[in-house]
Amino acid sequence: MSKKHKAKKKDSQLIIRINTEEREQFINLCEHLDTSAAREIRHFIRGFIKEHDTETESDENTAPESE
Repeated sequence: MSKKHKAKKKDSQLIIRINTEEREQFINLCEHLDTSAAREIRHFIRGFIKEHDTETESDENTAPESE
């Protein structure tokens, strides 16, 4: 991996509460697809941020400046 594309260090945790049945279904599906639950959740978070980041930036650009 080149320095240009070096992955960011994972140095934080996100703890969530979910239904046990849903958790087991998710874990089993990830295993079936040869991936990890953590990888899929990170993928979701990155996509969610990318999708909504432009909305945040446009909101910031149109917000009135504080004095």
